[in-house]
Amino acid sequence: MSLNARIETAVAAALRSAHGADAPPQLGSALDYAVTPGGARIRPTILLSVAMACGDDRPALSNAAATALELIHCASLVHDDMPCFDDSDLRRGKPSVHRAYSEPLALLTGDSLIVLAFEVLARAAPDGPLRGMELVRLLAARTGMPGGICAGQGWESEPRIDLSAYHRAKTGALFIAATQMGAAAAGQEPEPWAELGARIGEAFQVADDLRDALCDEGQLGKPCHQDDLHGRPNAVAELGVAGAMSRLDDILSGAIASIPSCAGEAALAGMVRAYADRLVPQGARRTVPGE
Repeated sequence: MSLNARIETAVAAALRSAHGADAPPQLGSALDYAVTPGGARIRPTILLSVAMACGDDRPALSNAAATALELIHCASLVHDDMPCFDDSDLRRGKPSVHRAYSEPLALLTGDSLIVLAFEVLARAAPDGPLRGMELVRLLAARTGMPGGICAGQGWESEPRIDLSAYHRAKTGALFIAATQMGAAAAGQEPEPWAELGARIGEAFQVADDLRDALCDEGQLGKPCHQDDLHGRPNAVAELGVAGAMSRLDDILSGAIASIPSCAGEAALAGMVRAYADRLVPQGARRTVPGE
C-alpha cells in the first residue's frame, strides 16, 4: 500500500469514528469537510517516511500517529481561517469552514479535530503502550504551549514578535512532530530527529513566503499576498526572491545532512529531495536572475 493510501485509509477511519446516532449532523459534516479532500498530506507523509526508515515494526501505531498529526494540522487551518485570525474565505480551493458552516461550527470543528487526534492515539496505544504515551507527549508539546502551534499563533498578538520563535512554533512545530513521532512510533529515540523536522519546517516557511508573494489565488487555493496585507515578516521581504530561493536551497541541503543514521537513510534523503521539488513555486526559479 502506498503512503498516500495508508494515510487516506487511516484518516477516513478516524472520521467515521466521529460519527454516530447521537452526533449533530452539521458538525459531523463540517469535520469531514475540513479534512477531505486533503491537501498534500506533507506532515503525515514525512512521519511515515521516517517510521519506515527506522523499521516501521508497528505500522498500526505509525498510521495512528500520522492520522493524529494530520487532524491537528487540519484543526489549525480551520482556526487560522476564522475572522479573529486571518479571516480567509478560501482553503484548498473551496470556502473555508466558517464560510461554509458558520463561525460557531468552525470553532467546534477545530476543537473536535484536536480531541479526535488524541483519541486516535489513545486507541492505538495498546499496540505499544510506552510508544503510545511518547506519541501523545510529542504531539501535545508541538500543539500547545510553550512552543507548539498555539504559541505560534499567540505570537501574532504580541506587540513585538520574536521572529525565530514565531516561525519555529507556527510552522516548524508540526514538522518537528512529524519526524520525532515517526521515529517514536518505530521505537527509536525521537530527540535526534528534531533537527530534521526543524529544517524541513524552516524550508516550508520560506517556500510559503515565496508562494504568497509569487502565486495567485487560483494557484494557492487560498487568498494570496497575506503577508503584505497583515504586515507579517517574511523571507521575500527580507531577502528578495533570489535570496529566498538561495536560502531555501541551503536549508534543504542542511536537512539532508541532518538525517540520523538509520537503515533507510538513503531513501529518506531521496524523499527530502523530492519534497524540495514540490516546495518550490512553479516557475519561481525563472524569476531569479541567472537561472
